Amino acid sequence: MRKEEDPGSPPSEPDPTGGAPTGHGMEADPGQAARARTLLAGVLLALFAAMLGHKVLNAGGLEQTALFYVGLPALIALTVVFTARPRSAVGVAMAVTTVGLALAGPLLDEGVVCLVMAAPLFYLVAAAVGAVLGHARGRHALVAAPVLVLLCLEGVAGTSYLPRASEGRAVRFVEDTPAEIAAALAAEPVYPAQDSWFLGLLPQPTGAEGTGLDVGDRREVRFPARRSLGLGAEPTPRSLVLEVARGRADDSGGLVVFTVVSDTTLARWLDLREAEVAWEAVDGGTRIEWTLRYHRTFDPSWYWGPLQGHAVDQAAGYLVDTFTRVPQESA
Repeated sequence: MRKEEDPGSPPSEPDPTGGAPTGHGMEADPGQAARARTLLAGVLLALFAAMLGHKVLNAGGLEQTALFYVGLPALIALTVVFTARPRSAVGVAMAVTTVGLALAGPLLDEGVVCLVMAAPLFYLVAAAVGAVLGHARGRHALVAAPVLVLLCLEGVAGTSYLPRASEGRAVRFVEDTPAEIAAALAAEPVYPAQDSWFLGLLPQPTGAEGTGLDVGDRREVRFPARRSLGLGAEPTPRSLVLEVARGRADDSGGLVVFTVVSDTTLARWLDLREAEVAWEAVDGGTRIEWTLRYHRTFDPSWYWGPLQGHAVDQAAGYLVDTFTRVPQESA
């Protein structure tokens, strides 16, 4: 029989932690407290496992592979689910990923740009793994294991599911004459501010030295020093040195190919190999085309490929605007 409360006693109070109502003199549910401690232990274990995994991958030269960008968030989700068994695997996995990203800067010496670029991928993998493990049971959970393994292997031992060699291109029709374009390319570059928010995430050129379009002529492009979020990290100088490998210019147009001699700026993102600019006279102006050839160094390819491709396309357009007047139209 249900025991009725004494009219003279105070009413039962709801447990603020979500448990059953408790009256005065009654203790909180010990099972709920134990679950909270288990969840906290699982969160801390997941963060420790992610940090250890980062150190191991970095020591093995695998910090730019899918094993890093897919494997680490998957490891966080797996650790939380199997050690803490939370009610909402996705929610906890996302929360732990957020804390991990916040600690990655000061503890793992990562930069802001790297964290911003990688954050969507980390959240996507953590949410997907958490959702699958949160709803799947027994054999059904094993179905996702081969898929996860395949996603993590890209980049290991040089494997790639998509071609690494790629290029970004921008074409404009401008009012400049071929001679004006040749003169602008031969002069010492002056880089204007760019208005692309996406390119704004990447290092911006602050100046350059070097002139000429003859074979062997060089340009040294300067960038702001790299400042990571690592504790006690010192600013690191950055620059990009290019050399004219081929070049010709006349009244009808021209072609210049710059090869990359050294790169301490973009090398963390991609392997830039070559920059080619071609221009030719057309009715009412000049057609100019910049092509940037590079090799993708980050994996997985299905994420970093489109991201880097978009950035390089915009960079090529920025170079068109830098060495010409206001363009008439894009091709």
